Amino acid sequence: MIKKILLPDLGEGIDSAEVSEVLVSPGKTIKEDDIILVLESEKASMEIPAEIGGKVKRVLVVPGSTVTAGQGLITVETSGKKTSKQKEKKQKAPARPATITAIESKKQTAVKRDRAFASPGVRRLSRELKIDLQNIKGTGPKGRVTKEDLHNFIRNKMERFSGGSHDLGEKTDFSQWGKIEAQKLTKIKGVTARRMQHSWQTIPHVTQFDEADITDIHAHRQKLNKDRGAKKNKVTFLPFFMKAAASLLKEMPTFNSSLDSVGESLIFKHYFHIGVAVDTPAGLMVPVVRDVDQKNIIELSTELKDLSQRARGKKLKPSELKGGTFTISSLGGIGGDFFTPIINPPQAAILGISESRWKKVYDHKEKTTSPRYVLPFSLSYDHRVIDGAAAARFTSRYSEMLANIDNYK
Repeated sequence: MIKKILLPDLGEGIDSAEVSEVLVSPGKTIKEDDIILVLESEKASMEIPAEIGGKVKRVLVVPGSTVTAGQGLITVETSGKKTSKQKEKKQKAPARPATITAIESKKQTAVKRDRAFASPGVRRLSRELKIDLQNIKGTGPKGRVTKEDLHNFIRNKMERFSGGSHDLGEKTDFSQWGKIEAQKLTKIKGVTARRMQHSWQTIPHVTQFDEADITDIHAHRQKLNKDRGAKKNKVTFLPFFMKAAASLLKEMPTFNSSLDSVGESLIFKHYFHIGVAVDTPAGLMVPVVRDVDQKNIIELSTELKDLSQRARGKKLKPSELKGGTFTISSLGGIGGDFFTPIINPPQAAILGISESRWKKVYDHKEKTTSPRYVLPFSLSYDHRVIDGAAAARFTSRYSEMLANIDNYK
């Protein structure tokens, strides 16, 4: 029996991806869950596993081609016996109403009529905006109309209408003053730049700054690492910061909410999935640690190390980059006192961690001065959702929670 393996849903905000590696060839025998392709999207690289095992008959994609969810990747000759995973998927698969099938048929017909060379995601967006792709000159390989081409076309139309300009700056020939080198942004850096610009322009950001005494956490962490021995992975401060944040998000659920797409309702999430910004050679990535409130410090430390390593090796799965309810961006290992982190939409707030340092602190009750290990931190929040008084209470309470070591024992 010949079966076709289709590309699964790539995750939140990923419409298409480019094939960077094909790891199978006709005649090769594969097993279920063997990696058949490596894709490169604007957000991450991802490995695509086989849903079934068998002998590869045809490979339907090539390196450099663009694929989208539901597209055929390879065909496989199988024994005809269904695996337990396939049976489970079949049992859970919902019926497809005739109306949906009819709508999809109309969409496919529309795509066939559109002779412009573009990815399915760009085609879909152009249809939604009623823009004829034939009017756009593609700058991609072989004249492909890219998402940037479509955005530039829309931007130029808006600028002509408003009489204004939203360019990043006047086009300048820098080589007239000396030697230069142009380096194209990676896909991840490019999409991060666009998302951050959109976040900054559409969300009214306000940032609250505060400090926390983490002297007791510092001592407890040192004891944990000493007890675990040299062979074990060292526990960093970040798991403590994540646990405190998850506990506080339960107390103050607005910080764990999202404004809906029309700006009329708040969506409160009763789960605590915290995104952690990771600096990688390809750019900033934010893998998500799920159910932080249900894990202890050691479990969080182990998971964080695994996610960080796979993020730097571009091995994260699409599902590990979505679903976050709150984000922590830590520059503690680099330096600096405070910074203003940009909110990761559709979240309502983001916590920025700076470098901890020893300071002489005066205790007005005891009338004594002693060295304390102090953490500077920043909270940026969406002012449509959160007011300044709530933000001040959040940072004050967060400081209290970090100072109480009993929260982590």
